[in-house]
Amino acid sequence: MAHIIVVGNEKGGAGKSTVSMHLATALARMGHRVGALDLDLRQKSLGRYAANRAKFLETEGLELPGPRYRDLPDVDAASLAPGENVFDHRLSVAVTEMEPDADFIVIDCPGSHTRLSQVAHSLADTLVTPLNDSFVDFDLLARIDNDGERILGPSVYSEMVWNARQLRAQAGLRPVDWVVLRNRLGAQAMVNKLKMERALERLAKRIGFRIVPGFHERVVFRELFPRGLTLLDLKDVGVKQLNLSNIAARQELRELLRALQLPGVTVDL
Repeated sequence: MAHIIVVGNEKGGAGKSTVSMHLATALARMGHRVGALDLDLRQKSLGRYAANRAKFLETEGLELPGPRYRDLPDVDAASLAPGENVFDHRLSVAVTEMEPDADFIVIDCPGSHTRLSQVAHSLADTLVTPLNDSFVDFDLLARIDNDGERILGPSVYSEMVWNARQLRAQAGLRPVDWVVLRNRLGAQAMVNKLKMERALERLAKRIGFRIVPGFHERVVFRELFPRGLTLLDLKDVGVKQLNLSNIAARQELRELLRALQLPGVTVDL
């Protein structure tokens, strides 16, 4: 069976689609068969990223490794069994059709609570939650006291992940490996940044996730989207010499892949 990587949280602007595309492309470049799904049926940022990539490569006459993206299939409501949810069925059909030809399936979730996102979390073998380095985003995981030190209790997203874990356990599936990725980090060692680090470490022990290194805030990620490219594609499209920021970003991606500890993956980018 394909190993399912779900990239999700319930807040927009955390870089989920950028993380999804870079993970999927990196795995493809290492020789793995990768499928990709976008469950944000309104914005479809990952879908547009994939479409931009296909168009750019065709225009330039290039062939580069990448994920095999597909939209969720339409389903005739009349074909559903009594009580069956149409969104459940659409996701199930997409995953079932992808699995025979995929080692990994990367699923990008919307920045809100939806039925599709809820079901995807229950399918996750690895759950990656990008989190901006801010207590505004930390509130997604847990409620915290005014001093930014004392954790009062889990928030709605953490409870949803807990429910997904329970569903997997009831189905006899292996436990989900929940990874929180500190994303869009600033360069300065500010007091707020240190408080965030301490709060995340305490919360990780309390509700059971791993903290892995993410990406610093870099302009290059925004520049790559219109062409559907990732950091790993730059040399293949004529960038002969990477600047220091790009080199550092590639290293961050390598460190992320190593930290995820995905089955059968040896990071050799």
